Amino acid sequence: MKALRLESPGAPLRRVALELPAPAAHQVCIAVEACGVCRTDLHLLDAELPAIPYPLTPGHEIVGRVIAAGADATRWPLGTRVGVPWLGGTCGRCRDCREGRENLCPEARFTGYTLDGGYAEQVLADERFCFALPEDRPAAELAPLLCAGLIGYRAYRAAGPARRLGLYGFGAAAHLLAQLARGEGREVFAFTRPQDAARQAFARELGAVWAGGSDQAPPEPLDAAILFAPVGALVPAALAAVRPGGRVVCAGIHMSDVPSFPYRLLWGERQVCSVANLTREDGEQFLPLAARLGLRPSVECFALEAANEALGRLRAGQVQGAAVLVAGALGAS
Repeated sequence: MKALRLESPGAPLRRVALELPAPAAHQVCIAVEACGVCRTDLHLLDAELPAIPYPLTPGHEIVGRVIAAGADATRWPLGTRVGVPWLGGTCGRCRDCREGRENLCPEARFTGYTLDGGYAEQVLADERFCFALPEDRPAAELAPLLCAGLIGYRAYRAAGPARRLGLYGFGAAAHLLAQLARGEGREVFAFTRPQDAARQAFARELGAVWAGGSDQAPPEPLDAAILFAPVGALVPAALAAVRPGGRVVCAGIHMSDVPSFPYRLLWGERQVCSVANLTREDGEQFLPLAARLGLRPSVECFALEAANEALGRLRAGQVQGAAVLVAGALGAS
């Protein structure tokens, strides 16, 4: 099979031929239909995550069908469509795993980072960390739900019952979360790169009551804000935008350093917290909710061979919604 491999920091992905081993005990082999392109993949390319095991196949928003199974893998019959998320495995024994915080397991393994991912024709995954997916949706529309959607949902829950919710960085995660928040009757305030009129218009199309640059103040105080943009300077900006008692949630796996800021921005029982990874429970809650609310990702599709182009467009802020690699795609559309 062919795969796109990251062989060293900063190098473009290179197409190689690989032969996967037979699935081990709880593993399944999946024929990839689609794989989302995530900003975390850029952090891998830029060596901003620790202990990257080169060479590596990126990709952690995988949609595909089970074509082979290990001896102990009995959950998914052959031909079943499944989704493979960022969290690829845990120890199951540590305190965090026992207490429902498997996302913090010190032995956790991550798809497309410490495990080879979905920028490939096939992938191996632990069946216990895969999700069932519907048959009646295009694979390209399902892929962004598996990270942009899931991490966004975890951040959304961490924000609490905020009626006025600010979203900093209006990319793949925020454009899904805006639909979820509006579906639950909340007001969405979207913050984009300064002067990005097209993305601000996109946010309004998805129901945002206000959209402006991240250098602007919202027209009224927010109850909570979620930061998807990996820019540490947005933390004090978001604190200034939330009301006393409000919360700022940092949702990225990597962020530039947070600058110093005056205590008055934190005072008034404002809070700053982060979310890390996801749990299987997040997926079991979010995926049915996404189906019930009819969340529709806006996707731009690329062939597997065009992964470097997709990553370049994502880096340049030229993707509206989510970029997805699709089996058999003829290129960007």
